[in-house]
Amino acid sequence: MPSEWIDFRAVKESVSMEMILAHYNVRVRKVNQTYLRGKCPLPSHTSKESGDSFGVHAGKNVWACQSDSCVKARRGRKGGNVLDFVALMENCSIREAAAKLQDWFRVASPATPTNDKNSGTVFPDGTGEGSKTPDSNRPLEFTLKDVNPEHEYFAKRGISREAASVFGAGFFPGRGSMVGRVVIPIHDREGRLLAYAGRSIDGSEPKYKLPAGFHKSAELYNLHRAHESRGECVIVVEGFFDSMKVHQAGYPSVVALMGSAMSEKQEELLAAFQKIILMLDGDEAGREGAKTIAERLIHRIFVRVVDLADGKQPDQLSAEEIRSLLGSI
Repeated sequence: MPSEWIDFRAVKESVSMEMILAHYNVRVRKVNQTYLRGKCPLPSHTSKESGDSFGVHAGKNVWACQSDSCVKARRGRKGGNVLDFVALMENCSIREAAAKLQDWFRVASPATPTNDKNSGTVFPDGTGEGSKTPDSNRPLEFTLKDVNPEHEYFAKRGISREAASVFGAGFFPGRGSMVGRVVIPIHDREGRLLAYAGRSIDGSEPKYKLPAGFHKSAELYNLHRAHESRGECVIVVEGFFDSMKVHQAGYPSVVALMGSAMSEKQEELLAAFQKIILMLDGDEAGREGAKTIAERLIHRIFVRVVDLADGKQPDQLSAEEIRSLLGSI
């Protein structure tokens, strides 16, 4: 049963662009009584010459960015309403943007749906009754710029600059929801960019931030590189930095579940290989996850489980320790 109904019209009427800009700490100047202008805060903005390209019409409650980068990223669209803005900032769907606004600004929503097809009320998955959660993700229409793989955080984690560059990871100093975090691009099997994961480096929560509209259970992190290595065997770990550390140790055919559980979609993706090596964390969740995954896969392909010492994770091991555990595969 749906747990929450969202009235798009109520959200758009209750939340102003000024409120949203304040929420994101975006400063703009007042040109006149109805028009605001300033630097574009969108993650798609990369134009160097258009420093004052972002404008807001307070009377109409709409915004626009005239920069070539934002227009190109949005396939010719220069602006939109409050829902469009939050969807771009958070890299999520319109429905998820509406849910965020409803929560942030306490917008009242109807308890039950209406039969009016034009009312803007939708089911929580954004598609209507009887639909299922998508098992795939839509490719991004932009890439983050000025991502720095030389940030000191990588050295603290034992990740070389070369490895960070291969994975496209780095500190992001720009604008948007990932600002001030180490960002890690996530691709599908064909190498299309789907999302960025943002790792906190200053102790702030959440430790990892993923876009609200991203379904991690539909993907295996680093799968496209594992396929490019043309190996018959793949090493399965839990996290992003586990993958980087194993790759750095000389094993390019490595993927991450982005957790300790395996979805049905991930099982099908793994079944394309002839041999699986499970190298999950050395804690209760990792060991239980490895046991369950092995039981599900063992009747389809060869599975080997590598046990780590209590409390250890692959990203905490040296290259020599990883090679000693994995050997020649």
